[in-house]
Amino acid sequence: MKNLMYYLIMAFLPGIFSSSAMAADTRLENQLILALKIKPDGQDRQAESRPVMRAYQQAAIISKKPQQRADYIDFYLLQKPASFMGHTLILLEEEYMDQYVGCCVSPGMGLILKTNADTRAVQDFANKNACTFTPRADVFDRLRMFHIDHKLAKADYAMLSCRERDAQK
Repeated sequence: MKNLMYYLIMAFLPGIFSSSAMAADTRLENQLILALKIKPDGQDRQAESRPVMRAYQQAAIISKKPQQRADYIDFYLLQKPASFMGHTLILLEEEYMDQYVGCCVSPGMGLILKTNADTRAVQDFANKNACTFTPRADVFDRLRMFHIDHKLAKADYAMLSCRERDAQK
């Protein structure tokens, strides 16, 4: 009887952990969505970006320090798989001013996605939330421009930017 209980527990344990991991992923994605969504005033986002970045760091999906900081932007390549609206999340960007380095900080967030299917839902999200969506984006050029080392495979990528300047268009 002890052996039977042991085997049953061991058989169901992976399912329990994977369902809790899926719940955590959904919670993180929902936090990210709130930080990208625009408030009804059309200017501010519904949530701050900093707590979202900390949550992704605590889940070890991104590193504690960015791979690069340039032009007020922290760039974080994902270390573990995560998704956004059915696509694979590749990179998170957080733009903010911690010290003045010149003109034109545009607070907010951006991300790079490896597209897995139709991107209409992301495009609709961008349109409704004062974001800029770039399908078939040349992410290799963007990463090279900011001196970010990567091992991304050739694939279809897209960029989503939800920053102050996107809301002012």
